Parts: sequence; C-alpha cells; structure tokens
Amino acid sequence: MIKKARAVNIYVGDQQRALDFYTEKLGFEVRADDTSMPGIRWIEVAPPGADTTLILFTPPGLEERIGTWSPIVFDSDDIDATYAELRDKGVEFSQPLEMQPWGMKMAQFKDPDGNEFVLVQY
Repeated sequence: MIKKARAVNIYVGDQQRALDFYTEKLGFEVRADDTSMPGIRWIEVAPPGADTTLILFTPPGLEERIGTWSPIVFDSDDIDATYAELRDKGVEFSQPLEMQPWGMKMAQFKDPDGNEFVLVQY
C-alpha cells in the first residue's frame, strides 16, 4: 500500500544555483548530493523535518520543462511572516500574498529557473 510521496522532481538549468536558492533563500536542508554516477549530480533537498524531498535534476532531453509552473504547493504555519522573510531575501513573487475567495491566503513564487510554486497556510 502506498504510504506517502517520497520525492518530486524540480527541473533546473543550473544545479548549484538551484541548490543555493533552496538552501539559502528557502531554508531547505540537503538530503543528498551525490556525484558517484558519471556525468550526473543527484541533489535532494527538503524543508527541515519534511518527509518528501525535492530532486534538483533535469534528465537529458527534458530541458523544455525548466521554468514552468509546478503543481507543488508549500504550506506555511505563518504565511505572513514567511512571505515577508522570503521577499526580504529576494525571492521573486509572481503573485503577491492575497486572501483568496475560498478563504485562504496564497502567494506564488519563482525559483531562479522560473519554476513557479504556490505558498499557502492551511
């Protein structure tokens, strides 16, 4: 029986730039940074304490997926503070923090490759 999602992929153009963004700007921790396979760097990051990791990797031939909208939604326990902190760190928001008609605050931000993510507080 499936218990959880272990990992999701984020298509990136520059793995080091992506690693720096996710760790320095978003505060994620490095779970794996493996170069044991020739020509491949496998990087996994995650928010502290999270079960699911983000894989910062683009397989050859899938470069057109870099910089697209992502179906990943990040949850925050204090969205106002998180939004302010990320904005102050230079994270680009494509949609500012706003109350949505369904009663939830939401914002949308981009990583350095232009991949877009949703930030909410449930």
